[in-house]
Amino acid sequence: MKKAVLLLLLASAVLGRVRDYGIKIGVYSPGRFNAITDVKGVLVGHKTIVEGKNIRTGVTAVLPHSGNLYEEKVPAAVYIANGYGKLTGISQVVELGEIETPIVLTNTLSVWDAARALVVYTMNLNPSARSINPVVGETNDGYLNDIRALRVKGKDVLEAIKEARSGRVEEGAVGAGTGTVALGFKGGIGTSSRVLPPQQGGYTVGVLVQSNFGGLITVAGFPLWKYLGRNPLSSRKGSCMIIVATDAPLSSRNLYRLAKRAVFGLVRTGGFSSNGSGDYVIAFSTAYRIVNGKKVGNTDLVPNDRMTPLFQAVAEATEEAILNSLFEAKTVSGHRGTVSALPVKRTVELMRKYSPHAFR
Repeated sequence: MKKAVLLLLLASAVLGRVRDYGIKIGVYSPGRFNAITDVKGVLVGHKTIVEGKNIRTGVTAVLPHSGNLYEEKVPAAVYIANGYGKLTGISQVVELGEIETPIVLTNTLSVWDAARALVVYTMNLNPSARSINPVVGETNDGYLNDIRALRVKGKDVLEAIKEARSGRVEEGAVGAGTGTVALGFKGGIGTSSRVLPPQQGGYTVGVLVQSNFGGLITVAGFPLWKYLGRNPLSSRKGSCMIIVATDAPLSSRNLYRLAKRAVFGLVRTGGFSSNGSGDYVIAFSTAYRIVNGKKVGNTDLVPNDRMTPLFQAVAEATEEAILNSLFEAKTVSGHRGTVSALPVKRTVELMRKYSPHAFR
């Protein structure tokens, strides 16, 4: 047992995020943790479920703040790049422009169990609640995980919420990313952030992704897929859930515009939203809250003509979050086979040789 733990620790020690290898994405600087939690008040929790040879799944919860979200809602928006997926609560978020529960990510067939758990969680906090809009997204981890086993239970969702913390966010094959596959390699959970300079508002934009999509893997503009011998006609299926948080005071309309730009970050990594890809973006602001239908907090909204820096920031953070999900993932064997981790050492060697501009 001790030897197995030691080997796991040694394997984890060689992992690193994109920036740990000197690869810089975009021009804006990340926040302290280079994570969605750089947006003050945002919390992230995971529940990783690995059992026997066939169960490789989990739950990831994102809380816009630590209070009672049902009583203190946050402005929000949803953008659908390709709708081959399951996202509960979407119509009410679109209609009212607000979110009233934590955001939960899990596997495709566990959405409804997770939604029920969110309802129970919210009812326990709000005894008089008679209508609750749980927001749950998913990607399909059915290659590495026996998805038909319906292993994710309500208690797992509640545990992920309970474990939600600020600060550093665990990435790779954890939580809702335990069994996912992205761009032909082991995907998972990834996160990143950007902080605008004071003259552009000084706002922070944070992104968290559940990467499980196909495409032609590209790193900082470098067509890595060509050098790793990847078949351009394979690895085309899958989905990506993207959660965007910001402390910029935005209307739900401009949050929708911000959410659309997150997809540009996905495209930069080689994704293109295939026919069977469920690619959704959920964006919210922590700048103000909605209490009893009234806005409370910083409601001096960012005007349209000052949105451009935020658009660039969210594209950069999304691109880096996806790459972090790959760089931090390890090889995983499961239900129907093995998915190899991205060969990071080889990737860095190739990029230093053929794309040195990425290291600056």
